[in-house]
Amino acid sequence: MILATAPPVLSSSSMPADALNAKHLRLAPETNHILHPLGGGQHVHLVLPADAAPDRAMVALVPLGDEGFDRVEAILRLLASLHGRSVPPDTRLTRQQRARARRMLQAFDGRRDGATQQEIAEVIFKTGKLTRDEWQSASARHAVISLLKGAETLIAGGYRKLLRHRRRP
Repeated sequence: MILATAPPVLSSSSMPADALNAKHLRLAPETNHILHPLGGGQHVHLVLPADAAPDRAMVALVPLGDEGFDRVEAILRLLASLHGRSVPPDTRLTRQQRARARRMLQAFDGRRDGATQQEIAEVIFKTGKLTRDEWQSASARHAVISLLKGAETLIAGGYRKLLRHRRRP
């Protein structure tokens, strides 16, 4: 999310004094980057101008494309955090989608480290040792194949879709 110094006409209020915690600040020549914690293990990445200060009003810039909806939601979550209110949950991924993404990456890591599909299933799905015939007809086998295909898609750039809401055309 990109923040900018507000023009004088919009400078009626400033952020809370401790809103942008210096321990999360990463300095760069023309901008400052902050990974601001929202709680619950969630963070929002802020890009601030070099002249940003707690006593200066800041504005969030939102491009008006399709991704603007996601950015507005992120701004609402940031505002809640900055003003000590309850932060609304991030609705981009359901609990099931997060669990599947985690399993895809576990399966990929296992495969990269030389594990067989059956060994991956034993760890992820706790199948235990299966005979060759049992493995050939096991639903866990098909699930591992699906997880590995999904992981390949994520790694090839599909991870970008994880952070977007699904939109109807």
